[in-house]
Amino acid sequence: VSKLCVCDLLVAQCDVNCCCDPDCSAAEFSLFTTCSVPIVTGDSRLCSQKAAVYSLDVEANPPERIFELTDQVNPSIFCIHATNYKQALSFRSPEMPTSENFDQLLKQFGRASFRAEPDSWKMNTDAQNPDANKTHRYEHGVPVQTVDAFLRLPSPVVSSWCSDANPAGFLVNQATKCTRSVSVEECSNVEAVSMLFYMNSSILVVPKSSQTVNITVRSVVVQSLNGMRTLLNGSDVLRLPMLWDELCINIVLGVSYHITYTDAGEIIEAAASFVLGAINKEALSIQQSFEISFTQVNTEPVPLSGNPGYVVGLPVRAGFRPQGYPFPMEIPFAEFCIQNTNKYGQLTVLQSTSSQDCLAARGARTPVLFGYNMISGCKLRITAAMKCQPLAQTLLDLLKGQSFPEYVASFGNSQAQDVLDWVPITQLHTSERRISNAFQSSCQIPVSLEIEVKWTKYGSLVNLQARIVNVTAQISTLPWKQLPSGRERTIPVMSSVVFTDISSPAEPGYKAWPTINVKLPYDFFFPFV
Repeated sequence: VSKLCVCDLLVAQCDVNCCCDPDCSAAEFSLFTTCSVPIVTGDSRLCSQKAAVYSLDVEANPPERIFELTDQVNPSIFCIHATNYKQALSFRSPEMPTSENFDQLLKQFGRASFRAEPDSWKMNTDAQNPDANKTHRYEHGVPVQTVDAFLRLPSPVVSSWCSDANPAGFLVNQATKCTRSVSVEECSNVEAVSMLFYMNSSILVVPKSSQTVNITVRSVVVQSLNGMRTLLNGSDVLRLPMLWDELCINIVLGVSYHITYTDAGEIIEAAASFVLGAINKEALSIQQSFEISFTQVNTEPVPLSGNPGYVVGLPVRAGFRPQGYPFPMEIPFAEFCIQNTNKYGQLTVLQSTSSQDCLAARGARTPVLFGYNMISGCKLRITAAMKCQPLAQTLLDLLKGQSFPEYVASFGNSQAQDVLDWVPITQLHTSERRISNAFQSSCQIPVSLEIEVKWTKYGSLVNLQARIVNVTAQISTLPWKQLPSGRERTIPVMSSVVFTDISSPAEPGYKAWPTINVKLPYDFFFPFV
């Protein structure tokens, strides 16, 4: 940029007020009143570039020109990180079809979608990255790498047609549907409808590693033309597309990947489930569906309760933050853990039993279902032999469970690593004061747990989503009174859950404009740098 000068118009002569003109001398610069071009840069779409800055020091005698070469950062989030594809920076005249090249152009651009990956795109990233020799591991959202490129999850881009350039992100569960152009005559030549296309490339255990994991076949389901599905017994059978009685059979209609990983960010297993179908001569395209899910080794997958908002009738998801967290790099994928006594990570309350005996109902829990007000309880028979402190701890465990969660997911699909998507549970304690004598104990026994879940309608008016914004758990206690020998008393122990909609109602006579206040997906900026 120090050699560029857009105001240098005269050959071998000094242009007036052109501070970047190399033909101007110091004496001529002293006569300038301003710099007509104060800054010269290259492509404004670059994220970072050099800038030549020109100015005049009018306080000097005589006035002098000041030249500085600085680094300029583009504030836009959509910018070019590296110009490794030089052809994209200039317009190139397209190749005109002729009788000689028509067949070649038709083969290259005749399909519904096409792409080109020049060799110049493949940069030597190790030379540019000073941390290339450090230990690599997969992190959330990073594309799952394979031997040749990355694990592809076809998806629609602009139209409904499938694009095979969509990478599968680590720990990002996805489900896509798209349309693929295929005919009976060419079905055996289309790679994207063959099982080999989705399992012939091994996955790298960690990025830039020589260790790989092969994609195994978990199950194969065959779908007939009328939609009937049959599960094949042998999952290791490779079925390729083929013509049979004016039909093309064994074409891929759906693929479901299941990736197993460790807490160190390593992929140790990859499996795929296929749905194969058939088409006749009338079919010009098929609809394909793709899924990918991730499960940590030695753990159970946690079902979602909505996407993104909660669905009425599904469990409220909950968890707790590990004690002493955060540790740098100690817990790489989750800041919240699921309860060890609740394998599905749900908010639970005491479950009523037919006997109504509190001491016999210990361990019986029922999940809190979103939108359902609930009440449950039991009866506790107190005898003179019972002591306050052990009984109070027993009742507290009965009401709250073995490991009461500290946080509740604000959305039905909140991920454990998204800290801001989890709402802390506010725990309150209230005591019922009664008239007592001087000899009455100050010990309190819990008798009820009241949970209030406040939620709101969130997002666009055309597709409102349920979002939890506040959760309160209130424990009520009674003062303990030791009974005389031979006496008994029975007290009720209750749990209740109330859902409160705190959405702001529309003002009467006022029609509000629809507002866009939606939750962006965590991969919204991918693949922009």
